[in-house]
Amino acid sequence: MSAAGLPRLRVGLLMFDDMELLDFAGPYEVFTTAQRMTTRPDVTPAPAWGFEVLSLAVGDGPVQARAGVRLLPDARLGPAAAPDLLIVPGGVVDQVRADRQVRAELQRLAPGLRGLASVCTGAFVLADAGLIGPGTRCTTHWEDVADLRRDHPALDVLAGPRWVAASTPQGTPLWTSAGIAAGIDLALHLVAHFAGPALAHRTARQMDVPWAEEAGGP
Repeated sequence: MSAAGLPRLRVGLLMFDDMELLDFAGPYEVFTTAQRMTTRPDVTPAPAWGFEVLSLAVGDGPVQARAGVRLLPDARLGPAAAPDLLIVPGGVVDQVRADRQVRAELQRLAPGLRGLASVCTGAFVLADAGLIGPGTRCTTHWEDVADLRRDHPALDVLAGPRWVAASTPQGTPLWTSAGIAAGIDLALHLVAHFAGPALAHRTARQMDVPWAEEAGGP
């Protein structure tokens, strides 16, 4: 099949200093690989969507990941980028949690999104912004579960699932994932959710990632 004419879901990946590199790069690789796989004839049935991936930051300058890698964003976090799906990675999140501009943009963008997601300690950023409501099931890196429960005692923080599906207080579909490499599992689930399981399984095969959608989360 040809990917010509296939609608593309715009996936925005937030970037910030001290983010965990794989939290960002894992989903980035999944969605860009999924887009390549839309042209493969062995993806049947045909996917419902392709993907366009944008890296987003509050400024135009380079961002330095926790591992030291420096990356340039494609666009600023805001209305001009207009993502359909927005993913917030984790890492050392003290600075980004305190960034009022990030919080304001997340709160403004969330109601219009087709989906909002976090990887690892990115859940703290969403919770601080009020985008994980009281009683909502969510997860984060196993090492940070106790801290998320302490900082946001009204949340139902689960230890163990690779990812958890819920919704924001405004009704936007919401996904949170466990730590680091779990972002790959979540991203594959999101490919399946939006574009269909056939594309997700073909993407996982291309990446040599063992993946079973049903093993993800509640």
